[in-house]
Formats: sequence, structure tokens, C-alpha cells
Amino acid sequence: MKLVIGLGNPGPQYEHTRHNVGFRVVDKLAKKLGWRWNEQRSRAMLASGMLGNEKVVLAKPLTYMNLSGQSVGELVRWYKISPEDILVVYDELDLPLGTIRLRPKGSAGGHNGIESIIAHLHTSEFPRLRVGIGRPTNNRIDGASYVLGVPPTDERILLDTAEDRAVEAVELVITQGINTAMNQINADPEALRKAEEKRRRQQERREQARLRREEARKKEAAEMAEKAETESNPAATAAEMAAKDAEIAKLATQAEFFDEGTIE
Repeated sequence: MKLVIGLGNPGPQYEHTRHNVGFRVVDKLAKKLGWRWNEQRSRAMLASGMLGNEKVVLAKPLTYMNLSGQSVGELVRWYKISPEDILVVYDELDLPLGTIRLRPKGSAGGHNGIESIIAHLHTSEFPRLRVGIGRPTNNRIDGASYVLGVPPTDERILLDTAEDRAVEAVELVITQGINTAMNQINADPEALRKAEEKRRRQQERREQARLRREEARKKEAAEMAEKAETESNPAATAAEMAAKDAEIAKLATQAEFFDEGTIE
């Protein structure tokens, strides 16, 4: 079983803030899978179902961000799972806007929600998926005001795309394991683009080589068929050659006739 926790603050006033990235990711995943938020336990809203062969529970703690560990600790004990079987999704100031990163463990990095979870689980060795919200470009805006703010439209577009990628990342972690998922998720996008372009060129070269080989085989087969026809029916071949010679002679006679007419 896997427990996927999206961090955020409950209430409509926080719904579209940067800090509620985690809530939005698990909401999108539940909607994609057709799961309903129809259970409440350990001060969290829950949605659950099967993903592949794995039982998965999605959770949104209702304790507010800074006390998230209270709910997460209770859920881990209730389901009798180890910290390695949870995945925490949350916003990250120290990642560029729109970037996502997957880690098997690590420090809180100043994130109060993660600090609370570490304190209640008594370990920092649990997987986490961070979604970059970037830092404020205006130095007069403090971190708390920034994360609790609603991003403008241009940022919202990038963040929405990152959340969609985070949904896919969660599915990948559950179905293929964290190591495989990290290799794909944490790769540099530019490096991925170059690798894809290289793969496309290689595929095109292989296809061109295949077409050349196919053309060569067809030509060879035609030549062999022609040769076999010649060897199997030499009389017909001789007749064809005689007919060609007669045609050439006829054309030559016609040419002489026209030449004589021109001289007269």
C-alpha cells in the first residue's frame, strides 16, 4: 500500500495559493482516476483506489500546513506502513517556477509542513515530490506572504503545467518505483529534448537504410527474374533481338529517304 499526501491549507481562501500545490496535485490525480474524497480519518480527507496492483490512499491533511505531521503520523500508524511507503507532495521556494523534483529522503529545507512531518515520524527518510514555485522577484515581499499569495496568470499557467507533470510523476512512482521515476523526472528538460532529437534522427537513418535495402532487394530480384527468363527461353530472346534489329534498320532506311528528299 502507498499513502500519497498533498500538503496545503484547508478552506476556499487558500485554494488557489502557491502553498496549496500539494492539495491541487492530489485533487487532479483523484479526478483523473475517478476516485472520490468520501472518507475522513486522522484529521485528513481521503480518497482511495487501486493503481495497477497497488492499493493507494490519497490524503489532504486538515490541520493546516504547519501541523501537517500530526495528521500524517496518525495515518502512518493507522495503516501500519513504513515512512518509505508514503509520498509527500508540496511547494518548493528553492526550485524554479514550474520545475518538479523527486527525492527518496532529505531535510525539510525550511518548509514548515515537512518539518512537522519529520518531527512526528521521527525520520526524514521518506519520499517527497517538490513542485517549484520560485522565490518572489520583489524583495519587499516576505516568504510567508508569497506562498500564501495567488500567482498571476502567466505564473499560474506554468504552475498548472507543473502540477499536471506532478500527477504523472506520482503515478510513475507507484507503478514503476521511485528509482525509475527519479531517472525520468529529475532529468534536465534540455537534455531530454536533445536525447529525443538524437533518437528521432537515429530512427530516421534506420528507416532510410531499410528503404535502401528494400530497394536493392527488389532490384536484385528483378534482375534475377530477367536473367532466369532469358535462360529459360533463349528463342524468345533471339526473336526479340531480331525484332529490335529490324526496327533499327527500318528507322535507318526512313532517315536515308528523308535525307535524299532534302537534297533534291
